[in-house]
Amino acid sequence: MLSETLWEIAKAEVENRGISGGEGDGLEIGEKSVFFIGSKNGGKTTIILRCLDRDEPPKPTLALEYTYGRRARGHNRVRVFPKDIAHFWELGGGTSLLDLISIPITSDTLRTFSIVLVLDLSKPNDLWPTMENLLQATKSHIDKMIMKLGKTNSKAVSEMRQKIWSNMQKDHPDRELVDPFLIPLVIIGSKYDIFQDFDSEKRKVMCKTLRFVAHYYGASLMFTSKSEALLLKIRGVINQLAFGIDKSKSICVDQNKPLFITAGLDSLSQIGSPPVPNNDIGKLHARSPMELWKKVYERVFPPKSMNTLKDTKDPARDPQYAESEVDEMRIQKDQELEQYKRSSSKSWKQIELDS
Repeated sequence: MLSETLWEIAKAEVENRGISGGEGDGLEIGEKSVFFIGSKNGGKTTIILRCLDRDEPPKPTLALEYTYGRRARGHNRVRVFPKDIAHFWELGGGTSLLDLISIPITSDTLRTFSIVLVLDLSKPNDLWPTMENLLQATKSHIDKMIMKLGKTNSKAVSEMRQKIWSNMQKDHPDRELVDPFLIPLVIIGSKYDIFQDFDSEKRKVMCKTLRFVAHYYGASLMFTSKSEALLLKIRGVINQLAFGIDKSKSICVDQNKPLFITAGLDSLSQIGSPPVPNNDIGKLHARSPMELWKKVYERVFPPKSMNTLKDTKDPARDPQYAESEVDEMRIQKDQELEQYKRSSSKSWKQIELDS
């Protein structure tokens, strides 16, 4: 015979929800969201599928895509625990669709959100522009949502600040020198298998630069590839964001190995100064440490011209979605449209002349 009645089980569950969720926060318990942004063809979809145990080939992401996963909290003979839900959002197109960042991140969902920035280590010349554009656009939108939330629930904003700053020890020497995101941020360097064959000095510049950026924004930093061991470590990090699994405290700062640094465990003294000869630092004019690191990085990896960096904004013209019959019809319709424009223009000119 069961020791608890159905009513007692239901009552206990409601009480647990009240304790876990707080009073009046309006959020459904056990739901979190993870937003993947980053380099085009950088491996975001592969990471998501791996985290969800889905054995299927990744498809190109078009615009903004959504999927979800569930995870049971536990079970026993007399009680069935609810399943936590993780919402996974993915922004496609690299930096070409920044406006879509505002769709999943709202003032209502902000407190359950995490950001995962995936950067393609095999394309170092594209890395800084991609990282800078995505982080600036995301941070700008988050700051707006923070202000909006603060007008109706200042306590929630205060709790978010405390939670993020708790990643860094109170006596950490860099507390006054960093500007962390107010929601969890993880930076993943993908395609480490290609990166590890780079010249050692180039790897040094990339590693130190990414460590500085991650530390400044209060982010965790880690490298991954197709290696099963590295994918398992990444999966553990994503599960922590999505389901609240215990956070890993391991750390690896050796540039000859895949970096793995949890937020708050690095420091400016360990990272060191930008990798440039001492007599050259004075020649670099920068208004902030971030700008200095950018100038040093771009001396080694100059960004490509904006035309080559600019992603295809119209998916219909993107070669990866080519379909001969559809494309031929599109060309025909474009020609008809141009002809219509020309004939319409002539008609209006004729009307003006007649008048």
